[in-house]
Amino acid sequence: MDVDMWIGGFKGWLCSLILGVASTALFAATPQKILIVGDSLSAEYGLARGAGWAALLEKKLATEKINTIVVNASISGDTTSGGLSRLPALLAQHKPNIVVIELGGNDALRGMAMTQTERNFSRMAELATRAGAKVLLLGMQVPPNMGPVYAREFTAVYQHVAKSNKVALVPFFLKGVADVPNAREQFQADGIHPVAAAHPTMLANVWPELKKLLK
Repeated sequence: MDVDMWIGGFKGWLCSLILGVASTALFAATPQKILIVGDSLSAEYGLARGAGWAALLEKKLATEKINTIVVNASISGDTTSGGLSRLPALLAQHKPNIVVIELGGNDALRGMAMTQTERNFSRMAELATRAGAKVLLLGMQVPPNMGPVYAREFTAVYQHVAKSNKVALVPFFLKGVADVPNAREQFQADGIHPVAAAHPTMLANVWPELKKLLK
């Protein structure tokens, strides 16, 4: 074997290896982006900044060394109609890998028709998917005083949307907060918004499904 040819080949292989490693490192350094489109439950209503579940998610991702940016575009009082109207611009601006949709509670409080709520959710899922993002829908439930039939139908909206649009679903975002014996202690004085101590539980409900969507 010609020594010069062998050395030349070895140098070429080494150069390719270095470039490959550099390219992989560059790719790994590109952060994923999570866009949260929600209402007051995600907008830290009544809480100190950094105490809400979305802020806790950022800290968890950093602790686990998952290179991800969280964009919390939640607005207190928002409905599915509001979220739908805002979503195209948010997708264009942030180009997220994952879109978390946390809406619906205000639709129920305002008496919005559930058929409209379902259409809005489906359209949001369609827009996000078309933009190349994975979707996670956070399910909600209404208080028992709104009647068992309404409660069942409202819960079913999230299930229908998740199934028909093939998106991930957290069945009940407030599991362990609103459905426990000491539930009143988990909420602020208005009885609607969870206290800071409840937000780690809310994150724990979201994390298993969200982690599946992370690369």
